[in-house]
Amino acid sequence: QVQLVESGGDSVQAGGSLRLSCTASGLSFDDYAMGWFRQAPGKEREAMSCINWSGDRTYYADSVKGRFTISRDNAKNTLFLQMHSLKPEDTAMYYCAAAFSRYDNEYALCTRRDVRRHWGQGTQVTVSS
Repeated sequence: QVQLVESGGDSVQAGGSLRLSCTASGLSFDDYAMGWFRQAPGKEREAMSCINWSGDRTYYADSVKGRFTISRDNAKNTLFLQMHSLKPEDTAMYYCAAAFSRYDNEYALCTRRDVRRHWGQGTQVTVSS
């Protein structure tokens, strides 16, 4: 039973910061590439950032590059997303996802649609102006 649980979502003013966490269970964490996605009402789900099994390779979408940082702590089975300079357009449900690294690397996880992903339930981020 694979389970991904996000936490850290909150309501924050524009320009503020948040740190999201995703804890994984039911899988061998360092066998998986991990990623962060978001979905705002009426919009499609968007990949923001992904990271390989060891944490030494990353991918960032243009919309968050330079503002967000992805990292992982394999000893604690935890994925992080540090977000700075938040904007109202960052308001969305934020989801973490996992892909078996022997099938799909971090780039595939963030850019391809035909990837077998495990999903968390999401955590809400609201940025007010």
